[in-house]
Amino acid sequence: SQKPVRKLMEVQVFLATPIFMNKPNYQIDLTSVNDLEVVMNIYEQARRFMRENNNLEQWINGYPSKEVILQDIALRQSYVIKKDGVILAVFAFIKGNDETYDYIEGEWLNNSKYGVIHRIASSHQEKGMLKAALDYCFNYVNNIRIDTHKDNIMMQNALTKEGFIKCGIIYLKDGNPRIAYH
Repeated sequence: SQKPVRKLMEVQVFLATPIFMNKPNYQIDLTSVNDLEVVMNIYEQARRFMRENNNLEQWINGYPSKEVILQDIALRQSYVIKKDGVILAVFAFIKGNDETYDYIEGEWLNNSKYGVIHRIASSHQEKGMLKAALDYCFNYVNNIRIDTHKDNIMMQNALTKEGFIKCGIIYLKDGNPRIAYH
């Protein structure tokens, strides 16, 4: 989806831990190793929520694993959304191309430079975590791609609500298909 870069209430860039404040007072920070236990609990809650909502095949076998999240942390692409110091959600934001998006059965809206959101999960304590993540990411790039599983109806609806367009099917490294949005 392409949207104009949004003006933000507060952004401190190039710090060890970037701080981002948006309405309603969510803070977005790089995930630290100290956040790992809470983050892994959020991913476990998300997997349970998926199963309860007939999404039986996404994020199976413990994905995303602790190793995947530690790699995201090391690459400085894992972020937590907090309110009053409490972690409410986690996501990966890759600033740049994603090789799994090189081939699509369909067509992207454009071939411009883009960012990607992966592995977004919420504790379900508050609504609006996808919007908070998008607001943050649109501060860095105005062209975002994201994908989801065919059984993740809630995410498909949320992406459509946020103005994303279904562009086709991409395939993960393991060959599993995902619905691609732009």
